[in-house]
This record gives sequence, C-alpha cells and structure tokens, in this order.
Amino acid sequence: MSARDSRAFLFMLTTFVLSAAATELHPADKIGLERSRDSIIRIVTQIQRADYEGDRPALRRLHDELAPIPEDDKLASRVLYWRGFALWRRAINGFNESPTPTDLEEDLTQAVTDFNDAIARDLAFVEPKIGAGSSLGYLMYLNKKDPTRVQELLQKSSPLLKEAMATAPDNPRLLWVLGPIRWSSPPERGGGQDKAIEIYNKGLEVVRDHKRDVVDPLEPSWGEPELLMSLAWSNLNRTAPDLSAAERYAEAALKLVPYWHYVRDILMPQIRAAQAKALRSGRIVGNSEGMA
Repeated sequence: MSARDSRAFLFMLTTFVLSAAATELHPADKIGLERSRDSIIRIVTQIQRADYEGDRPALRRLHDELAPIPEDDKLASRVLYWRGFALWRRAINGFNESPTPTDLEEDLTQAVTDFNDAIARDLAFVEPKIGAGSSLGYLMYLNKKDPTRVQELLQKSSPLLKEAMATAPDNPRLLWVLGPIRWSSPPERGGGQDKAIEIYNKGLEVVRDHKRDVVDPLEPSWGEPELLMSLAWSNLNRTAPDLSAAERYAEAALKLVPYWHYVRDILMPQIRAAQAKALRSGRIVGNSEGMA
C-alpha cells in the first residue's frame, strides 16, 4: 500500500471510529452535551438584564445560546420559554427605537414558535401561553393594514389568552399583557383606561404578595417592575393625566431596576416634559391618590 493510500485508509478508519463512537454515547455522555442547569440559569439572568438594558443584539445572541434543548420535558419547556421571552422582549424593545427596526416580525414569529414548543413540552405551563398570546398581538399590530392576516393571528392569540385567563386569572404577567388590550377596548366590552389601570394595580398586588413563593429561577416571576412601568405610562397618557402618579410609579420601577433603559431614558423624560409643560400653562400636574 502506498503512503498516499495509507493516509486515505487511516482517514476513513478514523472517521468510521468517531462516527461509531458518537452513536454509542452512554446516557451520562449525552447529558454532558447539554447545557448544565446552572449555565441555563446564568443565561436566563443575562436575558432579563439585557431586556431591561434594551440590548437587542445581546437578546438575539442569548436566545441562540439556549441550545441544545434538553431532553427532559419540564426543563425543555422552561428553556424554550426563555428563548421565546428573549425574542418577545427584543421586539418590544425594538418598538422603542427610532427608526423602528425591520426585524420585529421575524423576532415575534420565532418567539411564537419557541413559546408553542414550550407548551408542547408542558401543557400545564401557562407562561408560554401568555407570551405567545402577546407576541401574536404585536404581530397583529404590525399587520394592521392586512385584515385577513389580522384575523388569522387573532384566531391563534385569542384561545391562548382565554385559556390562560381560565387557568390562572390572577397571574400578574397575564394581567400585564391584558392591560393594553383593556386600555384600547371600549367600556361596553369591559375595557377603558380605568379598567386597564385597575388590572395593573391588581397584578401589582398579586406579584408583591407572592414574591417569596418562587424558589426556582427558571420559573417566571417577573412582573413588578413591568406593572409599575405600565402604571406610570397609563397615568401619563390617560385622558386626564396624573403626572405625579406617573412620576412616582416610574421612580418605583427604577428603584427595582435602576438600569432600565426604557423607563430611565424614554419614559421618565416624557413625564418630566409633560410636567414642565403643565407648569408653564398653569395646570395642576396631578392629584395622585395611590402610592407605588
């Protein structure tokens, strides 16, 4: 056998051996190929911080880092949830940028896929139903000029949110998602600005009452800062603005998350500008009754 033929034979033999070894991994070896639970938790923590920081590139990267999907169904459902969460919040952050990014629909579509995959792994897990329902709602907004597409998305979103409402009506993350829906719905359909604010306050009460209940960092427990932010935005934008309340709720959100880009750099300056305008015109800036 020539030297050249020998090298070719050794190459083929090595390839065969490696391929055979890959197919004969013991269960313990397969587990080693998956991310450890601790590494998953670290990525999830980074996703939540990147969301508050408005770091869209990091959210895309961290979404991709949550792979491969574990074989265990419960753990897989949580990993898939946080993958969906990363792109859901990447899109929401994108709506706050100017000019508006062109990849929002792509993010939301993939988020829905991840959330649906999470549901398939754990049918009792309500959180991905909330995330998917909200993501589909944002897709409806992006496609608002296409009634057929809006109707198609509504038929997917509505059952998810109805199921979440039936099984976890007091879930604070569900209440946060329902708030904007109530805000834009007419009073005869159970909506209106006061109804939305009522829902946010209810969610805030629930999330604070259950703060100590969550011990697993992979189980979603976010909501308090988001509800405070929504109360700030609502009091700023309601027909009769309460700017004092808006300021107080925004400050409370920043006390929990001082590095929240949207609240610190966008919402709070809007509140300050509205207060300055009200003072110049001699109007009262608010008669806030509640405390954050």
